[in-house]
Amino acid sequence: MQALIVLIVVIGLLAVLALALSVKVVKQYEKGVLFRFGRLVGTRSPGLRFIIPFVDALHRVSLRVVTMPIQSQGIITRDNVSVDVSAVAYFRVVDAVKSVVAVENVNAAINQIAQTTLRKVVGRHTLDETLSETDRINLDIRQILDVTTVDWGVQVTLVELKDIQLPDTMKRAMARQAEAEREKRAKIINAEGESLAAAALGDASDTMMAHPLALQLRNLQSLVEIGVDQNTTVVFPAPLMSTIGELGSFLARETAAAAPAAAAPPADTGRTDKSLSQAGSVPGTAA
Repeated sequence: MQALIVLIVVIGLLAVLALALSVKVVKQYEKGVLFRFGRLVGTRSPGLRFIIPFVDALHRVSLRVVTMPIQSQGIITRDNVSVDVSAVAYFRVVDAVKSVVAVENVNAAINQIAQTTLRKVVGRHTLDETLSETDRINLDIRQILDVTTVDWGVQVTLVELKDIQLPDTMKRAMARQAEAEREKRAKIINAEGESLAAAALGDASDTMMAHPLALQLRNLQSLVEIGVDQNTTVVFPAPLMSTIGELGSFLARETAAAAPAAAAPPADTGRTDKSLSQAGSVPGTAA
């Protein structure tokens, strides 16, 4: 009787163990791939699934998007510049059977092919293209990966360059280049300003030549602006000095012309003095 009880207990435990081994749960974001005696039977959708213990093997494959960082790669660009480039790849399994049957470890395989593709694609571009055309490089890498991983039941959704490390010497050279470019732009803008200012001054000089008094008014206005500060030393412009000199010459001529007219005697007095002088000269001659 005791042996029968032990046998029943053992059978019960084996039944419980078999039931535990036969019950599998496939989550919503997974798909199960079932093998029976090593042969592919099919796939199992999410939910509670039963298998035959020690006969069936169920592999659960995640269908979610996987984020895979691509470690930094030392790459020589087409113009012989050494750079360290790292990236990140996003992919997901679209065919669970292929991802299990066609490749042993799909994550490791994609990581390795992504590193070699990154090195190959970046090596075909120059440094300037690598820095400025990252979108095109990302697209090229993704297209190459898609062609390779389609046989593995994997779809690469996105590849992005994450970081580009340049040598210190190249950083300094690029900084000098950027500084020179900014200086060139500043000189061009300054030259354009000087050209516009010269054209405006030419128009102003033409106007002043047509109206000479305009120049004098501008000089006087400048003196008024300078004279606001009492401690300012006033320097007269050359045109103003020449005008003052011309004005002084004009006044001198007027004064010289007015002096003989003021010193000349009346007409009758002049004739009387002449007669007297002639009369006085006769006795002197006789003597």
